Amino acid sequence: MNKTIHVVAALIQDASGKFLICQRPANKARALLWEFVGGKVELGESPRDALVRECIEELAIIVHPTEVFCDLTHEYDDVTVHLTLFLTTITSGTPQKLEHNDIRWVTATEMQNYHFCPADYTILQKIAQQFA
Repeated sequence: MNKTIHVVAALIQDASGKFLICQRPANKARALLWEFVGGKVELGESPRDALVRECIEELAIIVHPTEVFCDLTHEYDDVTVHLTLFLTTITSGTPQKLEHNDIRWVTATEMQNYHFCPADYTILQKIAQQFA
């Protein structure tokens, strides 16, 4: 049985209705697949605090996670991911590529043209239903 990790991610939407997506680095698991910014919840950290920390580390932005948009578990060959995706607003800063290969603002419809991590496909369906 795989180790289970708790991962948080941010669904960030700008004023024009576009969403921020990030392309994983070439040297990490699931290389060059697209995802929503986020990362592992560290020991003793709340999911919201983890998301704020990850957005600072990966994009140099300060965010405010509001409600949970989606909560799911996905089993990969190497790890089981419990993923909590928060609706999130940027309170300060402009996203910068500190860790990702690429970052883009896309519409809910345009998201279908990107190859996402397998765990994100349930999220993409929900986004398409609510925002497309």
